[in-house]
Amino acid sequence: MLDPYLSASELRDMVLRKQVRPREVAEFFLARVERLNPRLGAFMTITADRALEDAARLERIPDSDRTAMPLFGVAYSLKDLTWTKGIRTTLGSKNYENYVPRADQEYAARLAAAGGILLGKTTTPEFGGRPTTEGGLCPAAHNPWKLEFTAGGSSGGAASAVAAGLGPIAEGSDGGGSIRIPAACCGLVGIKPARGRVSNAPVMGEGWGGFATNGPLARSVRDAALMRDVMAGPADGDPYWAAPPTVPFASAVNQRPRKLRLAAISANSIASVDAEVLDAFEAACATFRAMGHTVEPIALDPAAPLLDVARNLICAGISSIPLKDMSIVDPVVRSFWERGRALSAAEYIGSVSRMHNASRGIVRALMPYDALLTPTLTRPPMRLGTMFGDPAKYADELFGWVAFTFPFNATGQPAISLPNGFTKDGLPIGLQIVGRPADESGIIAIAAGFEEARPWSNDHPPLD
Repeated sequence: MLDPYLSASELRDMVLRKQVRPREVAEFFLARVERLNPRLGAFMTITADRALEDAARLERIPDSDRTAMPLFGVAYSLKDLTWTKGIRTTLGSKNYENYVPRADQEYAARLAAAGGILLGKTTTPEFGGRPTTEGGLCPAAHNPWKLEFTAGGSSGGAASAVAAGLGPIAEGSDGGGSIRIPAACCGLVGIKPARGRVSNAPVMGEGWGGFATNGPLARSVRDAALMRDVMAGPADGDPYWAAPPTVPFASAVNQRPRKLRLAAISANSIASVDAEVLDAFEAACATFRAMGHTVEPIALDPAAPLLDVARNLICAGISSIPLKDMSIVDPVVRSFWERGRALSAAEYIGSVSRMHNASRGIVRALMPYDALLTPTLTRPPMRLGTMFGDPAKYADELFGWVAFTFPFNATGQPAISLPNGFTKDGLPIGLQIVGRPADESGIIAIAAGFEEARPWSNDHPPLD
């Protein structure tokens, strides 16, 4: 019997040593998905046939070629916003309930080529438009730590799956925090890559005016970095290219930088921060100081100049999706779609210009520091069904919860959310580390040091 909480690295090693066959990996995790998914709402589509086909293909690969595949025999999932050739991709929308793409997205093809075993497509809100998975075609993703609470979003299904041991890694997308939000809610590691690090080909050149990208969710920094390496790299003709790292991101996990200068922000102008979140953040800062780093609180409020810009660009991005039947659209997403359609071309271009100008100021302010520390979210996960009421006000209210995440989609800086303890009620709290432009390696090294100082590998939700 496999341990559902094996890391991706451990699982790959077992398969390479032939302690377990790829087919056994596929069958084990498919059985676990079938058993737990009705309680979790993590998967929209379970690709059992594809998983077994992946396993059979891997078993035919000669031993001499297996070690070159960084995910050989590792089970994973893709978010249901990700195009998958021949597999239903609903975008969380009743308008796309039976949509089957004719091509894989670039990073989806890379994960398969790296030797992964695809278990299925995870739940998302309609078009990724909410920070939970409520409201659209997909079932709500439940938080494995407390099932009546949200797993976050929009990559909520991905986070619920990984936290519950339904595969060690999952792909998510992040257009305002949608990897980091569910990572914080579910006690995981989630990386939002630097702009241009992961290709959007062949679906789009950029998502949401450059806000959106794709990255990993995992239970450890090492696994997230491993998946990060597989997904990284542009496709020919991409509009954004992040300079490739000099060494693999996974190697940064073994680095222990000393005496870093870290900035810290724990307040913003658009929402108050929960007291337990603040206490956890101060404890994290104390840990970094004990590790020998300098932590300096700074007077920077990146959310303020970017709030209206983010609202415009995200709503415009959602409104670019063709819809045949507005009557079956989530009312919240409909309000975003209508708001985006009401923008003129001049207003859109002006928003992009303001985003870039504000981002320059934020990046300049942070350049003296090796990284920035913030809480991931302003408050812990909320009960399902309680997040905001009036759809017309949702686009204004949600930014208060994600005030620390969305600014760095605008700047394009890499950011990572890490587990940072629990509330008194047993709900996870997240810590965010934001890096210099294109410096994922730097924040991965810092994150690995924090994980070593405050290990969480034995923390699992009470499901079994």
